Amino acid sequence: MDNGKRYQRLLERYQSGDLDRRNFLGLLGAAGLAYGVQTPFAKFARAQDVQQVRFDGWGGVVSEAFREHAFEPYTEQTGIEVVDGTFSGGDEYLAQVRSSQPGAYNVAHLSGVFDYARYVNFDLTVELNLDNIPNMSLVMDTLTDAYRRVTPDYLSAVPYDYGTTGLAYNRKYISDEEMKEKGASILIDEAYKDKIGGWSDWRTRIWYGALQTGQDPNNIEDMEAVWDAIRSHRDLALKYWASGAELMSLLAEEEIHVTEGWSGRIAALQQEGHDIGYYDAPGSFAWQECLFVIKGSPVEACEELLNFMLAPETSIAVAEGQNYPPALDPTKVDLGDEIPELPAFDPTGKLDALTFADPNYWNGNEAEWSETFSRVQRGY
Repeated sequence: MDNGKRYQRLLERYQSGDLDRRNFLGLLGAAGLAYGVQTPFAKFARAQDVQQVRFDGWGGVVSEAFREHAFEPYTEQTGIEVVDGTFSGGDEYLAQVRSSQPGAYNVAHLSGVFDYARYVNFDLTVELNLDNIPNMSLVMDTLTDAYRRVTPDYLSAVPYDYGTTGLAYNRKYISDEEMKEKGASILIDEAYKDKIGGWSDWRTRIWYGALQTGQDPNNIEDMEAVWDAIRSHRDLALKYWASGAELMSLLAEEEIHVTEGWSGRIAALQQEGHDIGYYDAPGSFAWQECLFVIKGSPVEACEELLNFMLAPETSIAVAEGQNYPPALDPTKVDLGDEIPELPAFDPTGKLDALTFADPNYWNGNEAEWSETFSRVQRGY
């Protein structure tokens, strides 16, 4: 308990400006406090004889960042192994979780508040003890509040990062000026037939269909117009991509010249030297990701892992590795030089400029829209 109090005192000094970031992190590291190694809930994990925690995420550079900057140091500090799996889509993963035995899956890197709401609706939640996750005090209120609107009395997840699905384009063939002029409609521009890509995700296709028909994605009034736009995109596209790795390959090899894409993956391409532009058109799909603890998991061990991952040095290192801004409030935590340069980064911590999906609206239409998109994708 003394270590917990010491952590809180250090945190208060850091937030008030009495400690700079370097000294704050140095004192945390010296005491082992950033990782929760000596906190009371670490004892709970050992008492439960927890040997491992399973973590499932999106793979690629994201998993590499987690492995290097979070999982391996966590295992070294706690002795608990993190077994990490990957999935290509949220729908597929949810089906696997629902058909599994309780405890088979523990922590998932879920995308969007609508995913959180789906897991709540399927009774897959736990009630986290936030006293065991003191680093939650560093997270943006805007992100946390979105989950509290779904479960006002508890949380089964902690926010971790955010980004956008904006427009990515090869500057050799498309200028910045043309992109800003055409916006989302460039994805149904016949001039780029067979050089257009798109994610094979029904939500993304409908979201961009709404933008292409001048509608609010969270309040679509003419759904037939949206389906027509999706068919136009389907007929002009070279192919749908199904993973971040495939997205990056298609752009890097110039098989496609324009697509919507995940902001972090496009940032990675730019860092590799590819002249790929990125533009968040008005209404672009913004999302936040969370670390969700699934019903049946060893909760105390999972809380320890979440606190470790939210520690500034860990969260910042992962953010720089995966190129998505962290959930940490930039008005409370010095995020360094790299993160403020990432696409979608908001220095205010309020995220007012981003458009997020309304979970009730999208989950309420999921059954009908996903089924219809499946038919449209097959050519109907």
